[in-house]
Amino acid sequence: MERTPIVSDYGFNYGTPNPGYVPSAAAVPAMATAPAAGTNAPSAPPASMFDNVPGYEGTVAGGGGGYLPPPVPTVPIPVPEPGPAQPNWHIPSITEEAAREAFVSYASSKCCYSTGPAKDGVITSMEPFNTYRYRLETFTESRSTEWSQEPYTNQPVDGFIQRAPGPWEIAAQTPTFFQENTQNIRVPYTSSVKPCHICLGMRRTPCKECVGCGSKVCWVCNGSGFRHGNDRCMHCSGRGRENCNWCSGRGSNDCQTCCGKGQLLVFINLKVQWTNNKEDFVVEQLSGLRVENLSKVSGREMFKDSQYMVYPVMGFPDHAVAQASERLVREHQSKFLQTARILQQRHTIELIPVTRVTYSWKGKSHVYFVFGNEMNVNTDDYPATCCCSVM
Repeated sequence: MERTPIVSDYGFNYGTPNPGYVPSAAAVPAMATAPAAGTNAPSAPPASMFDNVPGYEGTVAGGGGGYLPPPVPTVPIPVPEPGPAQPNWHIPSITEEAAREAFVSYASSKCCYSTGPAKDGVITSMEPFNTYRYRLETFTESRSTEWSQEPYTNQPVDGFIQRAPGPWEIAAQTPTFFQENTQNIRVPYTSSVKPCHICLGMRRTPCKECVGCGSKVCWVCNGSGFRHGNDRCMHCSGRGRENCNWCSGRGSNDCQTCCGKGQLLVFINLKVQWTNNKEDFVVEQLSGLRVENLSKVSGREMFKDSQYMVYPVMGFPDHAVAQASERLVREHQSKFLQTARILQQRHTIELIPVTRVTYSWKGKSHVYFVFGNEMNVNTDDYPATCCCSVM
């Protein structure tokens, strides 16, 4: 005989303060189940489930409340100091031998390239190009809050014992500068015990596989109870149904939200996030090499300065770098001070060597580029390629 799961109306009163109260779970019926699919059982915690904690009025479940602005500094913000002068802005040139060696290595790494042009091509010219990359890093700390929950297993409950500390009053372990990290901290004095909103405190929910029936149509006889003519189906003993394996025929399973406890410990979770906000500016170079190729290589570090708040680069020979530094420093300090706390800034200038090599192969002129400390090579018209196929 089929069993119908017990259904209870959704009638719990959420949001009642629970200071230090530890309700007993022993009186909850173990076999009771929440509303079956298609009823008005909530899928997300109702807003009334969470207490009104002073200072955390905008906190919602699952986040989404946005980052909390840091408090106004109680001490004056230190004035940035100009970085040290860097007089040596010379770009090194590579030799013809180094350019050819890099080209041969590049061709050898391609399965469809013959190394003939790289080894035997005649280099006709080598043109160096000054290419600078300015990088600004702003290391920030941001904080956000959300209501969280976990099955209640007699954990301490501290809600409303005293005032909860503000989001920026809670101590957090700051990582090494410019290393990103995230830390979750339970806000003290915000926890309370609530009935589970999924199972309505009944500990069990209807089995999704059998929709709470405890049995399913027999797959052998398709529910008829017979196989051939009047032969009774031996798989289901002629019942036409078989017990559900997912719930062992009970029609319900332990609630996955509260792990069968019937109650949840709800509290405010503080998420502290340290982010290294990095932005690059590459001086436009007229060599013909696409700028995106330079993101894969490093250059010679010509300038580096790290302070609480840096000062724009001054006295740099390329005016575009100085302009980019002034713009990015202003934008970062304006943008991140609104939603986060700036802990440290760092900016660097790299000189990325780029050499445009022109060579002749079988009477035709071709070009390739050698760039970066890694001596990477890029070319769009390698003259000796073939179509490879795997048999």
